[in-house]
Amino acid sequence: MTERKPPGISFETWADRQIREAEERGAFADLPGKGKPLPSLDKPYDDLWWVREKMARENLSFLPPTLVLRKEAEDALAAVDEAPSERVVREILSGVNDKIREAIRRPPPGPPLNLLPFDIDEIVREWQERRGGTADEG
Repeated sequence: MTERKPPGISFETWADRQIREAEERGAFADLPGKGKPLPSLDKPYDDLWWVREKMARENLSFLPPTLVLRKEAEDALAAVDEAPSERVVREILSGVNDKIREAIRRPPPGPPLNLLPFDIDEIVREWQERRGGTADEG
C-alpha cells in the first residue's frame, strides 16, 4: 500500500520518489503492452473509453433487453438456414420462442418487443422446401 505524503515534501518530489522506488523494485518490468504505442492514441477523445473497453473485454451489451431479443430471433432464423436437420431447426426455434413468450408475459424495459413466437411447423416446412423437400429427422 502506498504511504501518505509526509508533510514538508512537495508533491512532485514525493511522487517522483514513489515511482523511482517502484522501478527499482521492478514493479514496472513486465507490464502488458510495454514498449507498444497506446492503442487508442489516434482516436478522438471519449469520456467513456474505459467503459467501452471493459464491456468489449467482458463481451457485454448495452442494448435494451427487447433489442437483444429481436437480434437473437433474427440470428435464430439465420441459423435455421444452416441447420443440418429438422430436429435442430425445432430446437433453435423452441429456445427463442420460450424467450419471446416470457418477454410477452413480462415485458422487459426498453422499446416494444414487436415479436410473436415463430410458427415452428411453417418454418420447418419452408426449410424443407429450400432443401429440396427432404425431411431429415436427424
